[in-house]
This record gives sequence, structure tokens and C-alpha cells, in this order.
Amino acid sequence: MASNNRWFYVILFALLTGLASSTFIPGDVFQSHGYTARALLQAKTACTVDFEHQNYTIITSQCKGPNFQAGPCCAALKEFACPYSVEISNEKSDCASTMFSYINAMGNYPPALFSSLCVEGKQGLDCGNFTSTKTSDNNGAAPMPMMLTASFFMLLFHLF
Repeated sequence: MASNNRWFYVILFALLTGLASSTFIPGDVFQSHGYTARALLQAKTACTVDFEHQNYTIITSQCKGPNFQAGPCCAALKEFACPYSVEISNEKSDCASTMFSYINAMGNYPPALFSSLCVEGKQGLDCGNFTSTKTSDNNGAAPMPMMLTASFFMLLFHLF
């Protein structure tokens, strides 16, 4: 019986951890935030994603000027950025500013292009229904909620 209680808590922990992940990229990551004197005490942590060596052709091949179209540009931005939505949404790291600086440098885009084109609501870009076509970056890993749901049902059928 103690074994069943332990499995229950393991499954509950796994489900709650999966539900805690971010599915939105906040809209305020597009805007420059002025730093105050307290910024020295609240220095941002370095980004854990290596944006310097990412493949930006997803964006540069679909988002072309001089007349930038919102549809292809925003779809390309979501395809590139949504796999990193948790890291980009972390306001304590510099991931968002690092990513956009590399995007602007690689594509020679004007400042604030994506913040003016890609607006989906108050929470920013919605990555909830995004399906990644990138298998090289995540090594073929399935999305976390799907894995947790499948694991839950497998354990449920195994226990009963």
C-alpha cells in the first residue's frame, strides 16, 4: 500500500511540473525596458540557450522586406522562438534581448519590427498550439504535456 502512495505522489508531482511550463511569450519582451539605478542589484542572468549558433534561416527565408508581411514574419518568429518560450519568458534572464539582437543582426531587420507586426494579445505570442518541426534542437523529444499524459495513462492502466 505504501508503494501505491509513493507512485501517486510521483505522478502528481510530474503532472504539476508539466502544467507549470509557459505556453506564451509575453508581449513585453518586444519592448525595451529602461534600467533604473536598482538594475545593478538585479542583474539579469545569462541565457542558457546559445542563440549565437542557431539557424536563423527559418526567419530570414520567410520574413523579407522591404514590405514585411505580418503572416509569414510572425509564423517564422513563432516557429523559431516557441521551442524556447520558457527561457524567453523568464524576465530574470537576458534570453529575449539576446534572441532579438541576433534575429535583427542576421536578418538586417529594422528595430521593433516584430513587436509592431506580431501582436496576439496581452500575454504576447501564443505558443500553446504550436507544433515544433525542429527535431534537431530537441533531439526528437515529444512535447512535455503529451509525455506526461501518456505516462499517467500507462501507470493508471498498470495499477488497475
